[in-house]
Amino acid sequence: KILLTIYAAINLIAFILFGVDKRRAIRHSWRISEACLLLSAAMFGGLGAFLGMQLFRHKTKHPRFVILVPIFMIFQLVILFYRAENYAFKEKSAAFVLPGF
Repeated sequence: KILLTIYAAINLIAFILFGVDKRRAIRHSWRISEACLLLSAAMFGGLGAFLGMQLFRHKTKHPRFVILVPIFMIFQLVILFYRAENYAFKEKSAAFVLPGF
């Protein structure tokens, strides 16, 4: 559960970063660096970054973002589902063994 909470928080931060940068771009204000946006996506914020790109229509014409952000997102979701599946399998195994004690 704690990992899911951390994952959700990181994705929320990435989503917000894309929204803030889009707003600043419209206002011709100080911007968040592309490196920071990509780092937020790479550090398990891929889903939030992807949703931010789509919702805010931000960085959707930059090949680096169009390619890397979905790759980060897919890679992270695969890891998340793999971890969840392993956790569920271990819980079922433990439940099966423990009642015999």
